[in-house]
Amino acid sequence: MRSQWADAIYLDPFSPRRCPQLWTVEFLAQLARCLKPDGYVVTYSCAAAVRGALLEVGLSVGSTPPLGRKAPGTIAAFTPLPPLSRLEQELLSTRAAIPYRDPTLTDTAAQIIQRRQQEQSQSDRETSSSWRRRYPEIPQ
Repeated sequence: MRSQWADAIYLDPFSPRRCPQLWTVEFLAQLARCLKPDGYVVTYSCAAAVRGALLEVGLSVGSTPPLGRKAPGTIAAFTPLPPLSRLEQELLSTRAAIPYRDPTLTDTAAQIIQRRQQEQSQSDRETSSSWRRRYPEIPQ
C-alpha cells in the first residue's frame, strides 16, 4: 500500500456495532499509513472504541462540533489537537474504549465483536455503565 498520500480521510461506514470491520485497530492503522504527516482522519463517530483504536495506532484525537446531531464527531491526526473534554478523556479509560480488533483483516463482524467482548470481560477497567452512573447529566 502506498503510504502518506492523503491530506484527509473521511471515514463514514455504518456504526462500529453494525460494521466493526471498518473500525478495527488494524484497519485504522492502514488508513493512518495513508496520511501525510499533517493529514487528518475525520468521522462522525465519537465511540470510545473508535477513539481508543485511533490512539492505539499513534494518532492524537479531538472532537468536532456536533453538526446536525447531538454528539460530536472525531478528528484524528499525527499532530497535536485540542484536548478532549475531561469526561471524554475519562470515558477512554473504561471498557468502552477497548477497540475492535481483526489481526488478519479477514474476520467476520461476529468474530470481531466476540473478540472485543471477550477482551472487555477480562479487563479490569471500569465498565462504562458504572462510569456513567457518576455523571447523571450525561445523556444516555
